[in-house]
Amino acid sequence: MSSLESLTFDNGFARLPEAYYSRVCPTPVPDPYLVCYSPQALALLDLDDREITRPELIETLAGNQLLPGMDAIAALYAGHQFGHYVPQLGDGRAILLGEVRNAAGQGWEVQLKGAGRTPYSRGGDGRAVLRSSIREFLCSEAMHALGIPTTRALAIVGSDRPVYREDQETAALVTRLAPSFVRFGSFEVFYYRNQIESIKHLADYVIARYYPELTALADPYPEFLRQVALRTAELMAQWQAVGFSHGVMNTDNMSILGLTLDYGPFGFLDAFDPGYVCNHSDTSGRYAFDQQPDVAAWNLTKLAQTLVPLMSVEAASGAISEYPQAFGRAYLERMAAKFGLPPGSETASLAMDALQLLAQNHVDYTIFLRRLCDFDNGENSHNTLRDLFLDRAAFDAWAARYAAALRQQGSLDAERSKAMRAVNPKYILRNHLAEIAIRRATDERDYSEINRLHALLTHPFDEQPEYEPYAAEPPDWAKRIEISCSS
Repeated sequence: MSSLESLTFDNGFARLPEAYYSRVCPTPVPDPYLVCYSPQALALLDLDDREITRPELIETLAGNQLLPGMDAIAALYAGHQFGHYVPQLGDGRAILLGEVRNAAGQGWEVQLKGAGRTPYSRGGDGRAVLRSSIREFLCSEAMHALGIPTTRALAIVGSDRPVYREDQETAALVTRLAPSFVRFGSFEVFYYRNQIESIKHLADYVIARYYPELTALADPYPEFLRQVALRTAELMAQWQAVGFSHGVMNTDNMSILGLTLDYGPFGFLDAFDPGYVCNHSDTSGRYAFDQQPDVAAWNLTKLAQTLVPLMSVEAASGAISEYPQAFGRAYLERMAAKFGLPPGSETASLAMDALQLLAQNHVDYTIFLRRLCDFDNGENSHNTLRDLFLDRAAFDAWAARYAAALRQQGSLDAERSKAMRAVNPKYILRNHLAEIAIRRATDERDYSEINRLHALLTHPFDEQPEYEPYAAEPPDWAKRIEISCSS
């Protein structure tokens, strides 16, 4: 592990023409302090854990100073927000400091979220509050532990500087890491400005750095678009399988690398509800849980449109045409694994019928799948599962079909249980768990619950019996939690 002085910063994105960004320094905050950090994310920069408490690093993560080699910029992009094109968005409160290449050869861009005004703040203060920063920090690291591609969260630095949202809150900055923060909207802004050379230059940059195997092709752009579509299909399958709802699937929140990007009003399913809308601001339900795969497909058509100047309409259409099948295949594979069966039409029928039963009986999605790991294919009554359902007869009928399918496959209970436990998490970041951590942090300046949740969610598939209450259904008061775009 290295020290702070050994970090070498680069900023490949900053070597692009300045049409893609604005140079801007973070706005300092008074008296910054460390709220929490992720040792796993810190290790991505080859930094020793002891470095995180150094005043020099805390000042840097607060935006109060830059380290040698940092080149601070805010990126320009546009996007379709709730279906409507917004011509200029950009990093309104995020500032990219540079890129660190670790000993493994991985490049990690380091970005501060909540670092103050930029030319793209559109009248906002450019700040993030502690409440939303805690949610992003915890969910970024929880998603990674679940095996889902995501930006990472290195740390939260707080300050008592007041920030005004619905009420007065305090400022915080999240340090985010990603191979790249380029989005669908990074291309859209130049398409709608009819700046074709800028589209091509950005596509060449992304291909060379993140899809280098395509540089040998005479015409790499259709295959680039195809690869983005396939990564997006895989990401959507992972979201749907784990019960994750993003909440704001605007094109400016879609990663060109298929990462989960920008954690605002997200939510994990408690009781299974296909139409779950986690974003209180989404009054039309555009980004409901069951709409996410189709929204991603719509967003891909917008990306394809921006790349049409580099290829024919037919090539662009063909490049994204595999998305529906790729999503369906990836989703079925993941659901088959969660049910302990091989992919196929019978498995799909069993899984979809189970989801329908969960919805009709308001059964907790995560708890059901975790208890299913202990299902045996004998004639036992499966009371721990059965007790979740009001309609016991309907469950019994489904369980008989499931047991028959297991017997037909010659499934061995112990082997299947072990495999299913590796894909069905026991612990997820439920809204009420995050809310408890937020209240303790904001009301009592007690950050221990953030650290406890982070440690728990780093191993979501392990039993961790000392944390058993964290795997329970949410309390009644949790139903009153409202998460909006300001979160």
